[in-house]
Amino acid sequence: MKSTQKKPLILITNDDGFTAKGIQSLVEAVAEFGELMIVAPDSPQSGMGHAITINNPLRIQRIHYFGEHTAYNCSGTPVDCVKIGIYKLGDRKPDLILSGINHGSNVSTNVLYSGTMSAAIEGALCGVPSIGFSLLDYSVEADFTAAQHFVKEIVQKAIEQPMQEGICLNVNIPKLPLSEIKGIKVSKQARAFWDDTFDEREDPLKKKYYWLAGEFHNYDKGTDTDMWALENGYVSIVPTRYDLTAYKALEETHNQFGVEF
Repeated sequence: MKSTQKKPLILITNDDGFTAKGIQSLVEAVAEFGELMIVAPDSPQSGMGHAITINNPLRIQRIHYFGEHTAYNCSGTPVDCVKIGIYKLGDRKPDLILSGINHGSNVSTNVLYSGTMSAAIEGALCGVPSIGFSLLDYSVEADFTAAQHFVKEIVQKAIEQPMQEGICLNVNIPKLPLSEIKGIKVSKQARAFWDDTFDEREDPLKKKYYWLAGEFHNYDKGTDTDMWALENGYVSIVPTRYDLTAYKALEETHNQFGVEF
């Protein structure tokens, strides 16, 4: 007797655009786990954070870039892709949302700027278990072999053991051969920040313009952070949530403004 139960519907997106090697590698890695629907930006959207498109129309185009899998490119941001994938393009709500595999890291406070992780956070906001994957290699021809191995392991566990509502996972994978990766560490977000600078230049019309630059500095010496895990050869998983309330500061803030706690 054949089972009538549908396979899990997995919505896949990224911020590097639908032609990126990372999203192709993600699709290959998880095809066995369910029915896939890919909705990815039609151009790179790195650094877009949680931006959404409100002043321009969104344009969607069906594509055949991923073989037999249902796929669309979208003129909007990664968060737009998640929203329209959930509320317009699918015939049912996704069971899982996957974002990536990003070309480059999304550790520490970079999660605030990341289109990859904003897509996963939007998924959690919509009540769908979500995971963002990043590989610490910015090359367009990066080797995703090790990343695919850990994607399969993590996705299988996420399907077998449902994630806590409102939580998504931020997964970063070191740029190492599979044989050199020591395993997985569940970590906290490191206290690390960009020290921003602006490179001032001049165009042929003598008008000034600026390129954002800077250096990323880790001020956290703990051994329980995402950056420590990656620097020491581990895959890092950081449980991440959209609720930005500073709960430890609630009582202090109540006292500061003279209101009851």
